[in-house]
Amino acid sequence: MNKKQIIGISILVVLIIVIIIFKVIINNKEGHIYVPPTYLYDVYVATGGGKEDFLADEEVIKILREKYNINPIFDSWSNGKTVQKALIRESVGLGNQQIINRIESGEDVTINTPGVSKYDALFTSDQRFYDYYKLSPNEENNESARYRVLDGGLTLNTPIVIYSWKEVVEKLINEKIVELIDGVYYITDMNKLMNYILQGKTWKDIGLTDLYGNINIASTDPVSSSPGATYYGLLLSILGEGQIKDEDLEKNLAKLKTFYQKSGYMNNTPADLFERYLKTGMGGQPMIVDYEKSLIDFATSNPTGFSQVKDQIVVLYPKPTIWNSHCFAAFTEGGKNLYIALQDEKIAQIAWEKYGFRTGITGGNYDVSNIGVAIPKSINSTVSSLKMDYYNKLIDYLK
Repeated sequence: MNKKQIIGISILVVLIIVIIIFKVIINNKEGHIYVPPTYLYDVYVATGGGKEDFLADEEVIKILREKYNINPIFDSWSNGKTVQKALIRESVGLGNQQIINRIESGEDVTINTPGVSKYDALFTSDQRFYDYYKLSPNEENNESARYRVLDGGLTLNTPIVIYSWKEVVEKLINEKIVELIDGVYYITDMNKLMNYILQGKTWKDIGLTDLYGNINIASTDPVSSSPGATYYGLLLSILGEGQIKDEDLEKNLAKLKTFYQKSGYMNNTPADLFERYLKTGMGGQPMIVDYEKSLIDFATSNPTGFSQVKDQIVVLYPKPTIWNSHCFAAFTEGGKNLYIALQDEKIAQIAWEKYGFRTGITGGNYDVSNIGVAIPKSINSTVSSLKMDYYNKLIDYLK
């Protein structure tokens, strides 16, 4: 073998090594460097609702398995139970049957009990539960022991919006409650709209002679539903001019309770409410509260149905609005690896284009031209999520 051949082979070997390094070392958008293991391994996640279809997406699962060697197992949990019950699979009837039997017999089982099936991560659908989980458990409330959070943060976001219809929105523009800004409809005077509801104004009072009854915005029940609680948290912030002040809290809670009592029948899930909105039209549901993602999800999963209503649907963005943030808390190295993997650019693209989730802390900047309904590329006017103690006060007051 001559010198030129040796040099050629050496260059080839170096190129192969470089290619392997680039295939193995994956940089995510937050600057983490992640070297995936060479074998497929399970990562167990206690998971709040609202993102089931996204997490079950075949392409997402394929990326997690083939690119990151992660086999994710997402167990369904209600947000409230994650801070009350022991965060083990047996608490939701999975895992070790002997432990399940001990729980059913009333025995106090925690994450530290031998033989339990522990989780690698928690994926809440509400930031307040993520923030609260990182605190020490409140023993006076019989809260169970918790894992130490190694890594995590906001992962999927969608803002609270109000869905309505063109004819309704035209009247709200006349009332100077709604404005069209850069092609997007914003509720610029939410206080005025709330006062119309509190005063018992009717749809006929604002010129909608075909609609019967009082002006109302249908929502899920804040007492039993996270989306409803998030919406009422937004209203409480708006009443406080963007801040929750203890000296004004009682007065604003009383106002919200009246608002709540005037709201009438409430659905328990946003999916049911959005379906009623689409099926009953302007006459049945003139205005509803839901997440921005619901429309994008509907448009991609049911293009035929969407084409029938898209010219009449209007998305109203309260100024300010509030994020519904799905937050990921990693307890193990496997959980940390999944947290990093979920930030993959391809997964983020699927999250937005198919399921309507904005990713990242600020919600990012998104191409919305293919939706056919006015949706802003970025969301700038927002209030912060309420802390758990204020939500508890709000919900207790409404009860």
